[in-house]
Amino acid sequence: MGTSVRYNESAVFATNIFEPFAQERADARSNYHGTGLGMSIVKKMIDKMGGTISVTSEVGKGSAFVVELPFEMGAAPEKSKKEEADKENSIYGLNLMLVEDNELNAEVAEILLEDEGAIITMVNDGQQAVELFNNNPVGTFDAILMDIMMPVMDGLTATKAIRALNRPDAGIIPIIAMTANAFAEDV
Repeated sequence: MGTSVRYNESAVFATNIFEPFAQERADARSNYHGTGLGMSIVKKMIDKMGGTISVTSEVGKGSAFVVELPFEMGAAPEKSKKEEADKENSIYGLNLMLVEDNELNAEVAEILLEDEGAIITMVNDGQQAVELFNNNPVGTFDAILMDIMMPVMDGLTATKAIRALNRPDAGIIPIIAMTANAFAEDV
């Protein structure tokens, strides 16, 4: 409140600090210009809340005010449906295979996914994706992000090859198409 500066000079005055209109030096030569009500108003407010305020003061060093208010700990707030949905839809900790031949697109996607906590393994074409999937144990990848138009083997051919593999996760691993071709005829 600014009024604490006024009370730095005298520890004796600290006992009267909460009285209305109290000022340590109220003479004409005083540099302080206030009504002396600030600390008394603070004390009344703290009293109404069932709390306490105390002051310790040392000449030339300053004053310390301690406010104690009796608040009860509230119950933890319930998580909103949005927070629950966000948690359910989180990719944090997922192992994702990113199949993208364009270096810039791959770098941008990798940064965005890693910022969300995903673990990314990147390959440059569909053939590499099929080989990587087939050469790793079941459950290595949680999903595959597959570019559609790539050299060597395109995304559709790679997806069909992965689905045809003789392993339990080949038919169920989510393979998500990534493409700039978003027109109705491309679908």
